[in-house]
Amino acid sequence: MASGNGNVRVEGVNPYGEGEKGGQVAQMFDSIAPAYDFMNRAMTFGLCRSWRNRALDLVADILRDNGSPSMLDVATGTGDVAFELLRRFPGGTVHGVDLSAGMLEVARRKAGQLGENDRGRISFEQGDSLAMPYETGLFDLVTVAYGVRNFARLEQGLTEMARVLKPGGTVCIVELSEPENGFLHWGYRIYAHRLIPALGHWVAGDRSAYRYLPDSIEACPQRKDMAAIMQRAGFRRCRWLSLTFGVVTIYLGTRRDD
Repeated sequence: MASGNGNVRVEGVNPYGEGEKGGQVAQMFDSIAPAYDFMNRAMTFGLCRSWRNRALDLVADILRDNGSPSMLDVATGTGDVAFELLRRFPGGTVHGVDLSAGMLEVARRKAGQLGENDRGRISFEQGDSLAMPYETGLFDLVTVAYGVRNFARLEQGLTEMARVLKPGGTVCIVELSEPENGFLHWGYRIYAHRLIPALGHWVAGDRSAYRYLPDSIEACPQRKDMAAIMQRAGFRRCRWLSLTFGVVTIYLGTRRDD
């Protein structure tokens, strides 16, 4: 899944053509922020919630003996995963970080509807996943859902997540992937490359953003290739679980002690 010069192919896939990826990703998510939650549910037929819950079930089992975990959701977007972490770990604290001011505006609006105690346990910061504004070894858990495809430099982003984790801490990545079955892959490509961009143009007014989605999924390392990059980035016990015929994959890893 890498090009001849050693760069991961997805790093060269941009929403709006040539240029710096990070800025384009922020621009894209600012554009689609008002429609983002609706589009996620519509594109996945509501399965995005069950995928999220399956991943966080695995996380909850790992952290079952930690009553007050410190947690970070990277590329948090509108805060879907961050708010679910808040609900599942009533003694914990949650930070969400994202490049997009538009997405964070939606997340903070949701946070404003929480009770006073919960509002004090969650915060959202604007920042770059490649150089996050957190000290080393701060978090027990780092999550990222549907975000690693958008990193301008994938391995650097994973290394940065390892940096902010405590030794022995857990990373949980949820990412879209392509079915390995040939017939299912054919049907998936028709849906992803034709129907999703049309829906994105109609609902969100940004066809380019939803053309970028299947292109970036196709170019992103998947399964054993992603696990290998995680291992290089500072994680051990890297493993994955594919769901719904392979259209989404959960990756788990443990921060190395060195």
